[in-house]
Amino acid sequence: MTKIPNMSGKTCIKALAKIGYYQKRQEGSHIILRKDNPFSQIVIPNHKNIAKGTLRTIIKSADLTIDEFIDLL
Repeated sequence: MTKIPNMSGKTCIKALAKIGYYQKRQEGSHIILRKDNPFSQIVIPNHKNIAKGTLRTIIKSADLTIDEFIDLL
């Protein structure tokens, strides 16, 4: 199993933008990303370091494996 890297919210958003996610809105320090086809919506905390469990959930919500996500970085 590949180790989940430490990353900021901005880095995560840039990686997900490569597969079609775009910023829909922001509520406080949380940015809501959306993908239209197929419809998907993910909430990203805009923090300096995203917790590993939170990042794992974000990756799973985007229907990616950890390796696929790391390739987007």
